[in-house]
Amino acid sequence: MGSSAKKKNEKRKDFKKPKLKVGKARPKPDNFTDTSFKAKAIVLAHQSLTTNAPTQSTQFTHHLSLLSSRSSSQRRDSLAYLTAALTSRPVNITLPQPVGVLLSKLNPLILDGSNSVRIQLLKLLRTLPSREIEPHTGQTLLYIRAGLTHLAADIRSSATDLLLWAIEACPNELVSCAGGWVKTLKCLLTVLHWHAPSLTPGTGPVVGANAWSSSRAPTLGREGSEGKLTVKTLNVLATFLRAGLMEEHNADEDAMYAEKWPFPLRYVEAHMLPKRSNAFAHLNLFGPPRDEESEMYVEREERHRIFHNKVLCNCFQ
Repeated sequence: MGSSAKKKNEKRKDFKKPKLKVGKARPKPDNFTDTSFKAKAIVLAHQSLTTNAPTQSTQFTHHLSLLSSRSSSQRRDSLAYLTAALTSRPVNITLPQPVGVLLSKLNPLILDGSNSVRIQLLKLLRTLPSREIEPHTGQTLLYIRAGLTHLAADIRSSATDLLLWAIEACPNELVSCAGGWVKTLKCLLTVLHWHAPSLTPGTGPVVGANAWSSSRAPTLGREGSEGKLTVKTLNVLATFLRAGLMEEHNADEDAMYAEKWPFPLRYVEAHMLPKRSNAFAHLNLFGPPRDEESEMYVEREERHRIFHNKVLCNCFQ
């Protein structure tokens, strides 16, 4: 056999199907690698394996910094991790970060363009303790009012849910903070297209100002999300008015508590330390002068007066 015929036969071997015989093992290929060995150690090049895992506080701070990520899925996953971390912590353990630091990162997400991020944000806010939210209600309310007047309907709907959460969490602080009563009430009336120009302080009544806009006024008979949003806004407005105009929930308890003390110790709570961090903030001793909208209305009678003079007498005549 010549060399040329031998080369041809060697080339044909690669394309021939091997004949298998019963009872005999399949022949192993030329590039077979034996994996039956056992190693005592595995070496990974350019890897760092440490026995000390990051603490929960470090992971919490890391995910808190990821809330400003450009990826909406990353922001949603970080919110989900923070929610799970807050709900799983024991009651007697403080938060990994102060509520003021958390809200400074969470408040901008009220206007986030992703619906899943806003839904997860509401779940996270509901896990925060109400007493620690109260000093920061004014800052959160600024973003909620911006969301109520947003151009996107889904953001307006999410802001309505957040306002309902804020009313349920700290109703007294929400209606008595700076701008919490007049500005929020004016914002809700604007969303419902019941806004009258005479609500603005310093301006007199305008002809036709008390009339509702017939072309833009929402109706409850509309189909789709717009009608549902109107009904939701009406429910939030009713809850907001109850929180600001009706008696406080703990008013009867305080009266019963005062009656238990004997005569020399009457009105003991008036001489105790205040429950608020800034008990005289409504006096605005060192701040810039406020207008009627930005004023703090701590007393229920003051809120009654503003509601009667600015809303009932102007919008519903």
